[in-house]
Order: sequence, then structure tokens, then C-alpha cells
Amino acid sequence: MVGWVRAIGRVAMLAAVMATGTARAQDAAKPTFVFTGIPDQDEARLVERFGKVASYLQQKLGVPVKYLPVKNYSSAVTAFSNGEVQLAWFGGFTGVQARRLVPGSQALAQGAEDAVFRTYLIANTRLGLEKSAEFPKGTPGKTFTFGARSSTSGRLMPEYFIRQAFPEKTPDEVYSRIGYSGEHSRTIQLVQSGVFDLGAVDYTVWDLDAKAGKIDPDKVRVVWESPPFANNQWSVRGDVDQTWGKGFTEKLRQALLGMSDPILLAPFGRSKFIPVKNDAYAPLIEVGKTSGMLD
Repeated sequence: MVGWVRAIGRVAMLAAVMATGTARAQDAAKPTFVFTGIPDQDEARLVERFGKVASYLQQKLGVPVKYLPVKNYSSAVTAFSNGEVQLAWFGGFTGVQARRLVPGSQALAQGAEDAVFRTYLIANTRLGLEKSAEFPKGTPGKTFTFGARSSTSGRLMPEYFIRQAFPEKTPDEVYSRIGYSGEHSRTIQLVQSGVFDLGAVDYTVWDLDAKAGKIDPDKVRVVWESPPFANNQWSVRGDVDQTWGKGFTEKLRQALLGMSDPILLAPFGRSKFIPVKNDAYAPLIEVGKTSGMLD
């Protein structure tokens, strides 16, 4: 009798080992989940931000996760649309562009700050401009730099506000020279150094750079703060459940919403992530069409 019990025990243990091995093999067989993000800050901060996110998501999702860096905003949209990445941290407008190219894709989460986002208009202090509630009327004829061409807070919304302040004129008609820095930290440095008189920047990047000691208040200052608008968000392709299993999209959403560690959130300049849906960005579609940036 004892022999039979021992034999049964050995069989049970063998079955458990085989099951564990099978589960591990299945996990190893799962393809890598790849994500990216718009390069809106300097490279060092991007590596800090997304490297930590990759480790966090891998732990929460139970699949291999990889961060894929991209060179510019349009590259992020392209990588999302061709399936090179399945998830992306987009600006408001780049998210609109990407989701229109991939049927079924969803905005999953945004920073709490992204629901009421703002652009700062910054100026070199030699202009003598002080902060005002209204868009500064003394700026025409100066030089002006946007951020990336597809940036919501660095291009799309600033252009919209410039057109509001100076009706029937394009930014090229208002300012003597227009530039595109490519990212917000670069915009700050270009205005601070005097290469451009004025610039439009993401307010969270301004705050992060100020805390990092990268801003000299004797050389550059905020002279106007925009009305709020919806901005950055995490967007996912509509086909991920087919590859990683039913319910994966919701599991991913909960992982993003549960990202509460200040160490993870600090590089984003966000206090937490909150739920969001595609229709929150409907106003950006209208602005995109008005500015000619969206068909």
C-alpha cells in the first residue's frame, strides 16, 4: 500500500513539473510586446522614463516587453501604424493620427495633467515681456520656434492660439522667422540662448527642466499660459488581443492605470494615469482640420 502511495506521489510530482515546464515554454513562446513614445524630451530622460516602464509592464503583463526608441514624432506614428510597436505614448495629435490609421485602436490612459494640458509661450528676457493673461500682442515681427511639427502642445495648439490672437494670419505672416526645434527641451534652450525670441513648450517639460536646473530665469521666462486642452495618452493597437490573448487590452489598461510608483511617474511629469477614450480628442481633430494638418 505504501508503495502505491509513493508511486502516485511521484506521478503527481512529475505531472506538476511537466505542467510548470509547459507553462514556462508557453510564456517563452509569447512574442515580445513592443512600445514606443514620442521623443519630446532629451534622450537621457527618455531612456530613464521608458526603460523603467518596460520593466514594470513586463512584470504586470507576464510577457516580454521592449521599448523601441524612435527619432521623431512621425516615426512613432509610422511604427504604430505598421505594427512595429503595439503601444505608444503619444501626444494628443499624434495619437489622433495613429488611431485613424489603425482601425480599432484605443486611447487607454492619460496623465491626470493631460486632461487639462497647457502650452507655455516663453520669451527671451531681452524682449522685456512680462507674463499676461492675454496672448501677448507685442510679439509680431519677432522670431518664433515651435517644437516638433506634429506636437500638440509644441505646434498644433500654439498655431491655433496664434491664429486666434491674429485673425486671418498664419504664423509665418505674424513672425519674421519660424523654426521647429524637434522637442520641448530644445525649444527652451533655443529661446534661452537667444537663437529665437519666442517659443511654445509643453508646460510639464518646462517644469521638469526648471527642477533640473536647466532654465536660467534671467534669460528666459513664461509670458503666457494657454487655455486647457487634452493631450498625451497611451494608445494601443486594436489587434493585440489576437496575439496575446483575450482580455490583454484590458489587462494592459489596468497596468497603466496602476502605475503609482513616483519613481515611474516622475520622468513623465505626471502624478498618475487616468482612464481616457478616443472621443476625448475629438476637438483636436477639428483643430487639425482647421490648421490644414489633418485631412
